[in-house]
Amino acid sequence: MTTQPMESVLAEKRSKRMNPLDAIQGLWRQNYALVLAAITLVALLVGWLGGSVTGVLPDWAVTLSAIVAFAAGGYTGLMGTIEDARNGELNIDFLMITAALGAAAIGEWEEGALLLFLFTLSGALEEFAMDRTRQAIEELVELRPETALLRRNGTVVEVPVESLQVGDVVLVKPGERFPVDGVVVKGTSTVDQSPITGESVPVYKTPGDEVYSGTINGEGALEVRTTKLASESTLSKIIELVEEAQEDAAPTQRFIDRFSQPYTLAVVGATILAILIPWLFIDEPFSRTIYRAMTLLVVASPCALIISTPASILSAIAAAARGGVLFKGGAYLEKMADLDIMAFDKTGTLTHGKPVVTDVVPLTGHTREDVLRIAASAEALSEHPIAQAILRAAQEAGLELEEPREFRAIAGHGIQAIFQRGERQEIIYIGNDRLFLSQEMDLSPAIRMIGEQLQKQGKTAMLVVRRSTVEDTLGEDRDWEVVGYLAVADTVRANARETIERLRSLGIRRIVMLTGDNHIVAENIARQVGIDPQDVYSELLPEQKVEVTCQLVEEGEVGMVGDGVNDAPALATASVGIAMGAAGTDVALETADVVLMADDLSKIPFALELSRRASRIVRQNIIFSVGVIITLISATVLVPIFVPGFQMPLPLGVVGHEGSTLIVVLNGLRMLAFRPETFWQQAR
Repeated sequence: MTTQPMESVLAEKRSKRMNPLDAIQGLWRQNYALVLAAITLVALLVGWLGGSVTGVLPDWAVTLSAIVAFAAGGYTGLMGTIEDARNGELNIDFLMITAALGAAAIGEWEEGALLLFLFTLSGALEEFAMDRTRQAIEELVELRPETALLRRNGTVVEVPVESLQVGDVVLVKPGERFPVDGVVVKGTSTVDQSPITGESVPVYKTPGDEVYSGTINGEGALEVRTTKLASESTLSKIIELVEEAQEDAAPTQRFIDRFSQPYTLAVVGATILAILIPWLFIDEPFSRTIYRAMTLLVVASPCALIISTPASILSAIAAAARGGVLFKGGAYLEKMADLDIMAFDKTGTLTHGKPVVTDVVPLTGHTREDVLRIAASAEALSEHPIAQAILRAAQEAGLELEEPREFRAIAGHGIQAIFQRGERQEIIYIGNDRLFLSQEMDLSPAIRMIGEQLQKQGKTAMLVVRRSTVEDTLGEDRDWEVVGYLAVADTVRANARETIERLRSLGIRRIVMLTGDNHIVAENIARQVGIDPQDVYSELLPEQKVEVTCQLVEEGEVGMVGDGVNDAPALATASVGIAMGAAGTDVALETADVVLMADDLSKIPFALELSRRASRIVRQNIIFSVGVIITLISATVLVPIFVPGFQMPLPLGVVGHEGSTLIVVLNGLRMLAFRPETFWQQAR
């Protein structure tokens, strides 16, 4: 099954809106099979009621009705047969056409027409049902506006989205969708990112924050600087991935596809034998033999078996994409269902990936605000992540800061900042024990103990010290004053522990953590999220992460969860690589097998259960369809051996065959109803 590229879908939609004739033609293309099925049914009823039942129609009218019924009912099957015959293949359509013609040849044209009617109707309903999964792409396409409000030379003009260039500034009004990926340059607002990331809660955006094409602006107007062309946006990449995933068959589907051609030939061979053996060795009316052979041709056709897998897999891929999870193909959907080991990167995956101030310990008469204000002022010129964490904490506390006259980073130790206080200078030192040993400052055991306790909790402890000097004797030792301790740490994501517990309840037998951080920090995070300390691998280089992943793969099927950037080698090594928080991250979209668009760990158990449910439905469909085929073949060929005079009615065989096909399609389409919200409600 193929899908239209995004731009062609957009063009088609615009064309339909502008040209009513095109809209009618599009409606015909979507529903012509249903129209042909209706024509077949009307012609069948007219010929049957007017001929066999009442006899009011002349023979030529009955014959004409039969021709119309066969022409309308056999059109789609004949076209499929001709197309495959050009490639030297026989398909199921060939079996149906042959069976219908065989029924007509022995005078049972009504039953042949009934077969073609049900076959055409079944195909139309299958196509209608499978369009439900194709609509996932069209719904994604419709997320992106066709025009944007471009701010140009002080005025706002409406332009096609495709004409926007990187660096253009667009205005997005309240309630509108963002036309492109970009960065907010003016205004504040909440943004509903659920169409892209699956996040249920709107995200507050301020200048400097990223926004994505297709997301919905809240109550405030925003001006956004374009960072990607419309064709390169995150939404475009998502659409491309979903298209490719739907075209990438799962292993089960590939096996069935390889199996269908030889099986079709086997059915043709069995049908020929079903004609020859009774004709040569059994005294039986030839019409009865042909009737049985035609029935065998119908009931042995593997329609339900062939459609059983794509109906489920494509529905699951569509449901996952709607929930903010992208599977790059049916193969990865099936693989994920088999996972029994999960490996998590720590930084940026189990944790937020950026440090925050966790403790402020004032000393020698200072207050918490004193420590934060002094430290944040000293760090005002620093770009270090720890400095940014201290500045954020001070800003949240509403503290006024001043900028130092001089600033110097002391590698591996801390920082030094100098402030002018009239004739005196004030030097602020922030750093670890090694910094103050180098400054020949003797810290008391009580002060050192505070720092050691913070470090044992897996935090980075920093002492803030103030020193006053006269400007011309800056190097001399003067008034040292301990201000207090600050501790920063990378904090655990809010739903990390719940996610780990849910994975265990889903049967994941081992959950490990891989990190380049030191073992104290790693074990502290592991305890917070519920991972056994013996399953923590710390102080790993990227190549060592790959080695550990290889060892885990030898134990079972491993899912590796990382940020998709520095974890790329390990993601590629695992059975299934899962990148999270990938909205706007090209590397993550390229490297992983499964992509979680938001920084939301709860999507992992959702994706796992979705893949397992899809696999269960595939197995149900395969078992059911094979069971129906065996039952119908047995009733057609074996039962008459033990029950003389019994003959499987061709209409019953047709209903059993086409009915089973529709059942497996509808069973597969149940996956479209699988939502993250429903999953977590069931989990609780």
